[in-house]
Amino acid sequence: MDFRFVAPDLRELDLASAELLACCIWSDVRPVRGTAGLIDFRLAGRLSRLSRERFLEGATGEVLLVPGRPRLPFDKVLIFGLGPRPSFSDLGYADAVKHIARALERLHVARAVVELPGRADGALTAERAAELLVPAIASDAHDAWWLVEDLDGQRRMGARLEQDRRNVRRA
Repeated sequence: MDFRFVAPDLRELDLASAELLACCIWSDVRPVRGTAGLIDFRLAGRLSRLSRERFLEGATGEVLLVPGRPRLPFDKVLIFGLGPRPSFSDLGYADAVKHIARALERLHVARAVVELPGRADGALTAERAAELLVPAIASDAHDAWWLVEDLDGQRRMGARLEQDRRNVRRA
């Protein structure tokens, strides 16, 4: 699988050539933040409204599919619940990444923009997220993921992913 990066900015997301955007929310953080917050803005508060109506809670394992077009360049937007932020862990990260990967496989989406769980607000370092990323994706059904990362995260995560690629080539 190929990993690329896109900055957490609406203009940058508009340029990503992917069919789907996957992002995450906490159950105990409102208003939604990170990529979900950007999407909420572009969708005129739709995620906030669904949250107020308790249709979208952010519970662990929760998934909501929302149409992206015409306000977003993506056909589909998947919102994944992570549960309460204080209880987030490496295991929660790995489980959420597996959940995202399986959902993309079931939807037959090979290229997606993905905000990795816990990265928007630093619940997990870029290096640790990169270290746990590849083992959590067990399938080769994915062509490319554009990871939503700021420039510092792109640099740190890119270095770790490149190191993993070299180790795989040597083996």
